[in-house]
Amino acid sequence: MQKKKVVVGLSGGVDSSVAAYVLKEQGYEVIGLFMKNWHDTTGVLEADCPWLEDRFDAMAVAKKLDIPFHFIDLSEQYRARVVDYMFSEYEKGRTPNPDVLCNREIKFDVFMDKAFELGADYVATGHYCRKDTIIKDGKEYHRLLAGSDGNKDQSYFLCQLSQQQLSKALFPIGDIIKPEVRRIANELNLVTAHKKDSQGICFVGKVDLPVFLQQKLESKKGKVFLIDKDCELYGRDWKQAFDNPTDDVLEELSKPYMFHPKYGKRVGEHGGAHFYTVGQRKGLNIGGFPEPLFIIGTNIDYNQIYVGMGKKNPGLFRQVLKVNADELHWVRPDLEMQVGESKRLSIRIRYRQPLQNGVIHRRKEGMFVVFDEPQRGITAGQFASWYVEDELIGSGVIS
Repeated sequence: MQKKKVVVGLSGGVDSSVAAYVLKEQGYEVIGLFMKNWHDTTGVLEADCPWLEDRFDAMAVAKKLDIPFHFIDLSEQYRARVVDYMFSEYEKGRTPNPDVLCNREIKFDVFMDKAFELGADYVATGHYCRKDTIIKDGKEYHRLLAGSDGNKDQSYFLCQLSQQQLSKALFPIGDIIKPEVRRIANELNLVTAHKKDSQGICFVGKVDLPVFLQQKLESKKGKVFLIDKDCELYGRDWKQAFDNPTDDVLEELSKPYMFHPKYGKRVGEHGGAHFYTVGQRKGLNIGGFPEPLFIIGTNIDYNQIYVGMGKKNPGLFRQVLKVNADELHWVRPDLEMQVGESKRLSIRIRYRQPLQNGVIHRRKEGMFVVFDEPQRGITAGQFASWYVEDELIGSGVIS
């Protein structure tokens, strides 16, 4: 019987290295494929994202495991589908998640097509998540499940995958915890065994964001305003979202705080409102206050930044968010909520955030998420994902 062929995205890291080993042990014909997705070093911090070193490490792993190794340059597609999207979102005052886009647009799209050209039956990555397949009403559905290692679960980063993409995806280390992955790599004497995990933007690395964004977005001086903790805008009656969740009430409560200089005082200058995001602390270089300053709002049109004192500042917290109808995605289309339907689910608005309890309301204009507890740093452009137990069933871009 002919072996199934799997192309593994060998990144030069320990996770994909062990993923390739596990697949080989499971009896697959394994091929390693390293992709280069970024050339420009503008704004990339020194010694970060050394792609050439990663390639050498990936080659060394492939040689050690005795599997074929291929190299592909997808930098043109990566710039067009991920980085240009990033620039566009920041220009609008939104904060995108390039890792989610990279998985949807590159790893499980362009990369997957290249893998099929090599004769692959499946594509595998070193993500800490799981997949299984069920039959429902005579139809096959692929479930995206949280990884067994709760501290490393990466299902959130795959929240935009489709059934078609999942049907061809394998996640060999989803059932393994990170220390065990390190142990296996060490036992095999792989060059990646003790290599640090990559950080920063997918395939770009850790960046000085303003410098990175200045490739396309101009620096522009603006004013920073400190908003009082007793600002009248914080008087929202969140209880309405539970007692009277009409379309109008949910729409109003989901809006970001509309700050204005009249609510505070000018305390400094910044280099461009589009370089900053809600919840950010570093990068302002404004001191002399009893508590640290956090960004609680930006106004791109007037190039203004609003800050509040303390990590528990009320301006950092909201209890309702909205996802517009055209930015909703269902990993499980059979579980898609219908207009007028409400459902209690678990929700996550950032990677490694513990799942939060709340109620999701599907409306014609989109979806409203009402959390049981106020959430810190709800940010337009980021992804919200929702789960039934440990299964991620859908996601959308926060408006």
